[in-house]
This record gives sequence, structure tokens and C-alpha cells, in this order.
Amino acid sequence: MHSHHSSLAEEDHVLRWAAAATLGYVALAFGAGLIAHSLALISEAGHNLADFLALALSWLAVYLQSKPATASKTFGYHRAGVLAAFLNVLLLAALTLGIVIGAIERLGRPQSPATAAMLAVGGIGVLMNGAIALALERNRRDLNIRAAFLHMIGDAVSTALLILAALAIRLTRNPIFDPLLALLIAGFIVWSSWDVWRETLNILLEGTPRHINAVAVSADIARLPGVQSVHDLHLWSLGSNAHALSCHIAVDDRLLSKSRAILMDVQRMLADRYRIHHTTVQLECGGCESRDGCVLQ
Repeated sequence: MHSHHSSLAEEDHVLRWAAAATLGYVALAFGAGLIAHSLALISEAGHNLADFLALALSWLAVYLQSKPATASKTFGYHRAGVLAAFLNVLLLAALTLGIVIGAIERLGRPQSPATAAMLAVGGIGVLMNGAIALALERNRRDLNIRAAFLHMIGDAVSTALLILAALAIRLTRNPIFDPLLALLIAGFIVWSSWDVWRETLNILLEGTPRHINAVAVSADIARLPGVQSVHDLHLWSLGSNAHALSCHIAVDDRLLSKSRAILMDVQRMLADRYRIHHTTVQLECGGCESRDGCVLQ
């Protein structure tokens, strides 16, 4: 528990300064984009504005995850991080649509941007987003932090492309590279956020954790001494790093003290092999009626 709270405190600190730095960069990129007539710079500002909101959501989720479970929230606030990641992806989708529409319009009537501003802002952006991404990388196993990490990696790449586009415009004197870069940034946003989108939907829909095979879990339980069969097995995620399981296990008619040993073996195996710590196991003998979704396997 101590390491968990230490990790949350570290995430809280990183997300706070990252959000402040990103908001400052948004103002810089937007102002420079207006002055330089660069759609790529304005897109960069919009992308980073979404990143600021993403970091703020991630910070809120970290704050909620640090709160203990209550009588009304018996599992605590594990889902706060998942919801933040889900909202981040929706923000990215809206941003991508806006970038694509603006880029298509600019392709029809290209404008020559001031490349000096693009180079200066791009250099600042690469350094800032790279530093934030490195700070977030240590806690990337958390889905909420991974969503914020992807935002910052996307920004670091897009700002690097911004520099390349500015150089290409200078060399060719062709402003078409500005809207083309905006479209490329939009495509990168979609590609980088797809995996987070899939995982958040899977968690919110109570799907089996992607790295766990339910058939293998059932077989491993069935192989433990004293277990006759396993049925009505359910696997789901409370958050990106917290998984839960419930099942019925058929055993011989025996004393409660002996049944307890079976239960402890099951819980130990699930924790060691699959990192599942929230378990509800019903031991029974004589079979289970096929009702309320409980079907023998």
C-alpha cells in the first residue's frame, strides 16, 4: 500500500507541472500560428490544448484513485482512471476531426506560413513534450497514465514533423506542406490512441482483461487438489491494474476447515500467476442449478 500511495503522489506531482507547462505552450503555439498564418501551428496548439485537458483529467483520476473505498464505493475509485482515459480519447477524436476539416480547406487555398515561427515553436515543443513523456513513462502500466503518455509522445512527434515541414517549405517555397503536415498529425493521433480506446471500452464493458485467458484460468483452478470442476466463472477489470474474478467450484462434501485450504490454494494461484487479487469464490458440492446465468462448463 505504501508503494501504491507513493506512486500516486509521484504521478500527481508530474501531472501538475506537465499540465502547467503544456498550457503555456498552447498559448505560445496559438499566438505564433495566428501571426505566422500557419495551420500546422494552430493544429499544434489545438493538439496541445487537448493534451492539457487530458493531463488535467489524468490528475483528477489520480486524485480520486488515492481515495479509500467507502460503503457506497466498495471497490474504491479504480474506474476513475479508465473514465479519464476514455474521455481523453473522445477529446482526441474531436480534435482530429477539426484538424482534418481545416487541412482540407487549406489544401484548396494554401497560405505561405512564416517558417521561422514554426521552427522556433517546434523546437520548444519537442523539448517540452519529450521531457513530460519521459516523466510519465515510469508509470505507463496504468491505463490513465498511458493515455496521457500517448498524448505527449504524439505531441513530440508532431512538433518534430512541424520542424521538418518548416524546412521543406523553406527549401521548396511550397506552402502545401503546412496542411499536409496537419493531416499527418491527425493520422498519427488516430493510430496512437486506438489501443487505449480498445482497452477502455473492454474495461467499461466488463470484458475479460486482454492479457488473461479465461479458459486457461478455469483449467488452472480445476487442476488444484480437491477441485472437481469450475463453472460460472467471470473475469473483469476494476481499473487498468486491478482485476477481479468470481466463480463456483465443485468440491467433495468435506469439513469447512478442509474446504478453506482449497480456497486459499485458489486465491494464492490467481494472485501469483495472474495478478488477480479481488476474488469471490463459492465452494459447493452436489452441483449447481442452471439459473441466473450459472451454467456448468
